[in-house]
Amino acid sequence: MPTGNVISLWDETAPPGPELIPLTSNARAQVAIVGGGYTGCSAALHLAKHGVDTLLLEANKIGYGGSGRNVGLVNAGVWLPPREVYKRLGEQQGQRLVKELSAAPAVVFSLIDQYQIDCEARHNGTIHVAHSTAGFNDLSQRAGQWQALGAPVELLSKEQTAEKTRSDIYHGGLLDRRAGTINPMGYVRGLARAAVNAGARLHVGTRVTRLLRNGGKWTVRTPDGTINAQHVIIATNAYGDHLWPELPKTFTPINYYQVATKPLGERVNHIIPDREGVWDTAPIMSSLRIDMEGRLILGSMGKIMGANGIHSRRWASRTLRRMFPHLGHVEWEYFWHGNIALTPSHIPAIYNPVPGLLCPMGYNGRGIAPGTVFGKAIAEYLVTGDEAVLPQPLTKPAVDTFRGIKCVAMDVAFKTRQILKGFI
Repeated sequence: MPTGNVISLWDETAPPGPELIPLTSNARAQVAIVGGGYTGCSAALHLAKHGVDTLLLEANKIGYGGSGRNVGLVNAGVWLPPREVYKRLGEQQGQRLVKELSAAPAVVFSLIDQYQIDCEARHNGTIHVAHSTAGFNDLSQRAGQWQALGAPVELLSKEQTAEKTRSDIYHGGLLDRRAGTINPMGYVRGLARAAVNAGARLHVGTRVTRLLRNGGKWTVRTPDGTINAQHVIIATNAYGDHLWPELPKTFTPINYYQVATKPLGERVNHIIPDREGVWDTAPIMSSLRIDMEGRLILGSMGKIMGANGIHSRRWASRTLRRMFPHLGHVEWEYFWHGNIALTPSHIPAIYNPVPGLLCPMGYNGRGIAPGTVFGKAIAEYLVTGDEAVLPQPLTKPAVDTFRGIKCVAMDVAFKTRQILKGFI
């Protein structure tokens, strides 16, 4: 169980990031960034590489939000298959976003190589497994659409999926060789270090309390200093709250929890032998992966529940016995949860509520690759002024009308499932 200021397994096992301090005085910058996750650190790195005077403010520590609590699957695309993206965005814009996010994992692993980021990187694919016959039919359609675009994806039969995962409970799978796995905290810390080395100024322990627009420029207030900037990027995604009241209303916040065993040694040698990350097609999704120290990590939608995570650990134990009945008893070492920003369209957006303010939002649980690419693209936009470099056009915030109802309904569904699955 993470204790103190430790937020996840990844927080303890990732190499340390750059040494950063809080902001304690007034400052000026061309661009001020709020949030030290994938998007914020990627934007800071790429702005600094272009010589833009950039200052990033993180309320807690680098990766404190979803970036340090992530599953660590570096997936391509969005939740929707390509044709559904075209339908929702229009053919031209849909193709543009699909192309950008299809290549997004390659951007992530290229940055890892370029900056020698120590983050347990494995660029050998992920497997989307079918929990039912209907799930396999969905994967079959996805496979056909991606293959028509030339993507290196392979539809796996039930037998092939069992061979890849060493579990016979799945009806098939979709192997995506564009994807891979990382230690998500190690990656975001590496981006932060690269940004600092490129000349960006990063401050942690500095909460932004207010944004004010004055004469075409921004005043960014914190408890111990004020920043004057030409542009502001709010890169908080599901962890933003008060800075721009419209933004939290654009998505439904949901939780995702994970439970990790103690290192299992040789016992995991024959489980997911090629170490792909795995997640399923169930409406309440679950995930599975193995870290470099041989821990099995299970995850699903919802929060850690019960004293000392008893309900979550019970769910994980029963789920693991169903997947791998030969594995035997395991001990659980870590459990944690994070927030996901779920948009009505299941597609991320870049909001531009007023001139000079950019707000990338709504990664729908896929923050690593899209967050990296959106941060890089926003940097290029601020340098060039050309909106064509953005994977999504700038738009005004759109309120999710049924946000409150969905929050309650999903919370009840997640809690009920976790408790019931711990006993059934």
